Amino acid sequence: MDTFLTRKLKQMPLSVPLHLTVLLNPKGPAFKFPKTFLAFCSTTAMSVQAEPIPTSQISPETFQDYPVPLSPPLPPISKQIELSRAMTASSKSSIFSLSRSDFLYEDPWLIAVNKPQGVYCESVLSSIPRALGQSADSVEVGTQVSLPELHLANRLDRDTSGVMVITKSHKVAAKLVKAFTDHKVKKTYVALCIGSNSKWEKITVRSGHGRSKFGAWRVYAASDVGRTLPGGSVVRDMETSFEIVSINGEGRLKEASDLRKDEENIVVVEEKAVVDDVLLKDEILIRAYPRSGRTHQIRLHCQYLGISIRGDVKYDGAYEWRGRSYDAHELHAESLSLEHPVTGVHIMFHAPLPLWANQALQPP
Repeated sequence: MDTFLTRKLKQMPLSVPLHLTVLLNPKGPAFKFPKTFLAFCSTTAMSVQAEPIPTSQISPETFQDYPVPLSPPLPPISKQIELSRAMTASSKSSIFSLSRSDFLYEDPWLIAVNKPQGVYCESVLSSIPRALGQSADSVEVGTQVSLPELHLANRLDRDTSGVMVITKSHKVAAKLVKAFTDHKVKKTYVALCIGSNSKWEKITVRSGHGRSKFGAWRVYAASDVGRTLPGGSVVRDMETSFEIVSINGEGRLKEASDLRKDEENIVVVEEKAVVDDVLLKDEILIRAYPRSGRTHQIRLHCQYLGISIRGDVKYDGAYEWRGRSYDAHELHAESLSLEHPVTGVHIMFHAPLPLWANQALQPP
């Protein structure tokens, strides 16, 4: 290394100084410069300054105190399974065709459809014109046709089924964006989870939500909201209320309630969850009421509560359960209610329960 530096110093133009500081741990292992640093040295004029650079001149990012995620990283099994699922969904989505039976509602401004599991939102959107009988493929050359200005008002994960709202004009789309931003849209979801029998019937979880650059979405402490993560993103607030619908088929689906009235059982996340590692686990059908619209919000909060959604391998959900493997997570957007952006009338869209949810309501 001394020989290398000596040779480089002889080639150095003295008129262009560059401060080089190397911090070594005298108790640590022998220090080796990385290849990227050597390549940098070979193309950059340098001078070595014996005096250390004052601490005040060192960038604060060097010693940045970043928030620590409170949910675990992605399990190793998830990478290959998720890749396989994505490839299958791409093939399925490429030939997907929406039918009129999938429509839940339609008027001159809005469409609500029941999105199937394992299909991307964009494929649902692109199939709307054909379902409306307005396919551009069927229009003769030279004929002009006025197609709606279709926009996705809400998005669902690839494997999440249920209510999707599509607007027919830019103006209506802008109004719905504001309604979602102002939290004036209410949604309910149903999920089948695997975990130990909970000690609560209703609960609300408040936490932070975020991900580092190129990282996975994780749960953060509520007190970390507003803090910066590696890569420049910021921890945002996340809140979900839950109620248990049935455990091992015992129970029944009731009308959705307003859990804002139940303020007794609230978990404000500030530390890692302590999950009971029991062998005997239950099938728990839950209804979720997201108060915010963060990516993978319900899935993350279910993981934090120790009742990951069945099939959700990304967030510790059971891939194999009782002798069967599951190719998708079991989460369904049950309902969505809002004030109509044009008429002002309150409307609710409701998607029928999928097969797995109906089966979960049947006693074993």
